Amino acid sequence: MGYALQAVIAADELLRVASREVPGARVVSLGQGLSLMPMTDEVFDAVTNGSSDGAELGFWKLPGGFATVLARWSSTGPFAYVEAEYFGGAGEQRAAVWADGSLALGPLDASEKKRFSRAVSPISQALRRLGARKRLGEDEFEAVGLDRHRNTEDWTAPAPAD
Repeated sequence: MGYALQAVIAADELLRVASREVPGARVVSLGQGLSLMPMTDEVFDAVTNGSSDGAELGFWKLPGGFATVLARWSSTGPFAYVEAEYFGGAGEQRAAVWADGSLALGPLDASEKKRFSRAVSPISQALRRLGARKRLGEDEFEAVGLDRHRNTEDWTAPAPAD
């Protein structure tokens, strides 16, 4: 079973305000006061300017020109962009954090082949920079609930009725 995520993560209120300028954006609450905006195809198309700066930073799905938007948004507080892709235990993570109008952390990347520990994974480091705190036996990734869904699109699906 695989896992794929491409998303912007920030403090809930900051992300809700910033995402208002993005057609098709959905904001989903995580734990510890953080939320994520999944980088769906619709959001990608709404924010890309067609340049290749996302690829230059080493990301798969960071829209061209969106790093500039994240830098602008970060004048109100830190924003992270994260990507993860795993299948059968092998995969990669990438993360970067913008704060005070510029890139403040990363871009960080690690493949499962490098055998990074969960505590120093790129996404856990980014979440820590956003204020996430882990509990005994878990990392920040689990602590905020990023393990709730297996695919980026699943974050936008309506919650099942009880």
